[in-house]
Amino acid sequence: MLGSTTVSGLLFVTVSREAASSILSRADLSFNPIRLALLVGWVYLCVYFVQRVYFSPLVPKNYKTMANVVTLFTGPFLLLTLFVIDAARKTRGTGDSFLLVLKRQIQQVVATLHAERSEAPEDSTLRLLDTSGRSIDEICGHGDGKHEDARILDLTETTIADALERRASDILIDPKDESTYTVRLRVDGMLRVVKELNAEMCRSVISSVKAVAGMDVSERRRPQDGGFTAKKGTTVASFRVASAGALHGEKLSIRVLNKDAGTFSLAKIGLSQKQYDVLARQIAKPAGMILICGPTGSGKTTTLYAMLNEIDRLTRNVITVEDPIEAVLPQASQIEINPKADITFAKALRSVLRQDPDVICVGEIRDEETAEIALRAAQTGHLVLATIHSNSNATALIRLLDLGISPLLLSAGLNLVLSQRLLRCLCDRCKGPAHLSDSQIDGFRKKNIDPSRIFEAVGCKHCENTGYTGRTAICDLMVVDDTLKAEIAKSKSLLDKLRTEGIQSQSGLRKEGLKKVVAGITSLDEVKRVVG
Repeated sequence: MLGSTTVSGLLFVTVSREAASSILSRADLSFNPIRLALLVGWVYLCVYFVQRVYFSPLVPKNYKTMANVVTLFTGPFLLLTLFVIDAARKTRGTGDSFLLVLKRQIQQVVATLHAERSEAPEDSTLRLLDTSGRSIDEICGHGDGKHEDARILDLTETTIADALERRASDILIDPKDESTYTVRLRVDGMLRVVKELNAEMCRSVISSVKAVAGMDVSERRRPQDGGFTAKKGTTVASFRVASAGALHGEKLSIRVLNKDAGTFSLAKIGLSQKQYDVLARQIAKPAGMILICGPTGSGKTTTLYAMLNEIDRLTRNVITVEDPIEAVLPQASQIEINPKADITFAKALRSVLRQDPDVICVGEIRDEETAEIALRAAQTGHLVLATIHSNSNATALIRLLDLGISPLLLSAGLNLVLSQRLLRCLCDRCKGPAHLSDSQIDGFRKKNIDPSRIFEAVGCKHCENTGYTGRTAICDLMVVDDTLKAEIAKSKSLLDKLRTEGIQSQSGLRKEGLKKVVAGITSLDEVKRVVG
């Protein structure tokens, strides 16, 4: 007598056979879901193997297109054929058995697939970190905190991420009145308002930035400074923060340090070929000073790094003194100024001279002591690169003299003075022919310049309706040759001329700017705005 379990089993088998018969009977229908699923699976398999064949080293470049077409119809069979052919070829080359070579190749393919699957996707979120590597959530203690606190931290990170995406160089958070703050970004040297926030929320954002920057959150009146970093995947950006008390509240300035400055070259900053050749000859000299001048935000530090990248740092001992260090230079010793620790430019330079330097880079000449040490180092067999805040080459010499440098020391140590400005580049997607006046058209034609080659800004979504994207440098070079050295050292009339006429002299920069206009790189309005 059969048990209940056996009876249940027979019933299950009977039902399964009936279900299978039913499925097979449906296979004769015009619409077969099984065949459709198999067809879709085959199509996706063929597309997958097209990608495999395209990147496979087994297929020569000339036959990539043909192999893709064949793979669309044959699927894995073409790749399998190529796989076997490659194994047979390696068998003849190594002398090993076919099965052994085939086994090795299969193991290699399995290992590659396993490595691809185990690769973690890149983290797309932006994290703000202090100098010790702690995140803003850990510092503020709201990793699992209240909803309002999490919203403030998200707003802080979003503000920083938006600035990086728009290529901003500065983020300014200012009180507009007692109830409103404005957030502005400086993009390509121009400020633009991106958002307005209520005072309470913006004060919380300022406090979170100050916390991650290592500043005193409770102090809202006394000026402070600090710094932090932002990390997104493998990309890291550095920031310098300054705060101060202002009317209606506290203002915050965040400078985005140029992390790409260490990769710039002189050929990419906008120099003409003639200027590049002159500058390259001066950099190749074993001694003397190259002085870069210009106002704040004129790209002096970027040009300084571009010069350092032209130097072979493996054969020459390069030491920099900076405030702060904006980019890492391989094979170079970089010293950061720290007034709190009594590390000034002058004291750091004295220490550097005892470290057998070949090239000394001074981030900025601010006082007489720094200028004198740098110029004396340029006289004693060192190449010195330095920057100074001034409007032109002539005013750079005047400022050094006003600092108390003797004309004899200045003439003996100085090799080249470079004045620089940054011009915004026209957006290639939307720039259009410039609307010139009759006098402007006549002026260009007298100089044999086609007026139709002059463009102006229009504006589109790619440049955020500004008409410009990116910037380029214009430079005015003054080589201090032997004749000029003698005049600086002995002739007071030259110094008087520099004081009276040189202050307003920017003809060299204006000429270089007009060359950029004729080349279609920038506009007449931009040259007038920057140079005058």
